[in-house]
Amino acid sequence: MLLKLLLIIGVIAFIYYFFIKKKPLVNSGKKNDTKLQSNDMIECSTCGIYCEFSEAILSNGKYYCSTECLEKA
Repeated sequence: MLLKLLLIIGVIAFIYYFFIKKKPLVNSGKKNDTKLQSNDMIECSTCGIYCEFSEAILSNGKYYCSTECLEKA
């Protein structure tokens, strides 16, 4: 009797996990979402203030909000 009960529970669990349970959606249509756009905010490496990506100054792989912060670094 116990073996039949365990078998029925196993079959129900198998059906649930493989047929009924929703699978997570895969991000198939998009490429890498980490590309920065001109209106994204970036933190200054020196002072920590956030400024727009289009206004930031890139030097040696770091972003700065102004030339003063660039000269301090």
